[in-house]
Amino acid sequence: MTHGMRADTYGPPLDGDRGRRETATRYALLPLRIFLGVTFLYAGIDKLTDSAFMKDAGAGSIGDMMRAVRDSSALPALVDMSLESPVAFGYAMAFGELAVGIGTLIGLLTRLAALGGALISLSLWLTVSWAAEPYYYGNDLPYLMAWTPLLLAGAPLLSVDAALRLRRRQRAGDYR
Repeated sequence: MTHGMRADTYGPPLDGDRGRRETATRYALLPLRIFLGVTFLYAGIDKLTDSAFMKDAGAGSIGDMMRAVRDSSALPALVDMSLESPVAFGYAMAFGELAVGIGTLIGLLTRLAALGGALISLSLWLTVSWAAEPYYYGNDLPYLMAWTPLLLAGAPLLSVDAALRLRRRQRAGDYR
């Protein structure tokens, strides 16, 4: 007989206080999810509505930004790849941020959205903010680390994922 531990349940607290502490534990990832979702949604919208950003060249353009960071990045080949079509890369980044932000906010495919957010943050850290010195001045590394809890835990509460999980359980007759 195999025994497993359900990832979506919480054991009783050691001190017996089932009130505030259990509630805080259950909702602990919600502020992070809201912050990252809103931030990535805003970043995507900001890129799409900035008339200067989606250009090959010019002040504030994606092309000029990528050329400026090329020699100081950890992966100049990645920057070179983006410079083959900077506008297409800018749109891919913006729509990726939108998808990650929406998925995170509503809790739909949350782990996949968190993986997308982590990959975007990783690519930005290795290219745009790599030269920040000391390293903690660059903001992309903390974003990368912030995605890790959502990648591991998903969105167990107040999410489309949780509603779908409950619906599957009800159909299967498992009402726990």
